[in-house]
Amino acid sequence: MNFKINKNTKIYVACPANVATGGPELLHQLVHKMNLFGINAKMFYYPNNIENPVHKFYKKYNNAFVREIEDDENNILIVPEVKTDLIYKYNKIKKIIWWLSVDNFTGYPKNVKKTIKIILKKITKPKSFYNFEDLPNLYHLVQSYYAKNYLLKKGIKKEKIDYLSDYLNPLFIEKQLKNKNKLQKENIVVYNPKKGYQFTKKIIKNAPDIKFVPIINMTPEEVADLLLKAKVYIDFGNHPGKDRIPREAAISNCCVIVGKRGSAQFKEDVPIDDEYKFDVKSKNISNIINKIRYLLDNYDYEIKKFENYRNFILAEEKNFEQDIKRIFVSEELEK
Repeated sequence: MNFKINKNTKIYVACPANVATGGPELLHQLVHKMNLFGINAKMFYYPNNIENPVHKFYKKYNNAFVREIEDDENNILIVPEVKTDLIYKYNKIKKIIWWLSVDNFTGYPKNVKKTIKIILKKITKPKSFYNFEDLPNLYHLVQSYYAKNYLLKKGIKKEKIDYLSDYLNPLFIEKQLKNKNKLQKENIVVYNPKKGYQFTKKIIKNAPDIKFVPIINMTPEEVADLLLKAKVYIDFGNHPGKDRIPREAAISNCCVIVGKRGSAQFKEDVPIDDEYKFDVKSKNISNIINKIRYLLDNYDYEIKKFENYRNFILAEEKNFEQDIKRIFVSEELEK
């Protein structure tokens, strides 16, 4: 897709006010990069009546924000998948749903219920998938191939879908690459208890000889240091999009094991060998434990197999910028 925007085009990126997680940071990164390329992009926070909506973590981006959206056919509104009800409030403006995840959309009953209610008011005979495929001037960007596959299965036409992923914080990457040889690797397996813990705890229970360390009650600096010391990171969560921590672990020279869920099923999203991906089933617990033990004992050899994944991660920011230019920057803006 290319929206062939001009110098008068205004782009609004909807974002939850005063929230600091991976999604909101990416939304801020998008507006920041767009403005570097001469695009007139601004944040639109919801709810829009908060006096100081910019979270302190994101003030570094220096993004301007607006309280109102100008509903003009020359303008574009970008919303995350958890705020799709917003697209029905405007008629003329081009709308884009940016699918930063899949599960968060299907897992938000209040959002979905509100969306359906709005559609029923506007459309006499609602069809499948909340009528997204029937709405004029509606397009989709996907952060993962998992999301693209999901939309295609839901009947969204491929010409209405384009890929715009994300990238790790460059300061994190710089720090990890600088310090990777300063901390000695230990026989530590790191996991995030917020991701697939019901399955992970079965692995922990059946492997008392292995030291498992959860990422819990840690500052970002403590997480970074832990990953630099660990040899293995495991993640059996839902992988609703291209998750951040597996990539941070890989950049920190951890071997990565994931469950075949969500984006982790797709080679394009998590490009590691199939031997490090497991179906999340009890019958695989012993195989997973054996693989973990092997990685701990043969770390120096095994870590070389993750070189392609690390290179993939290192290229993400450049690819993000190129995709923004391809999708949004017209010849007029480049002059």
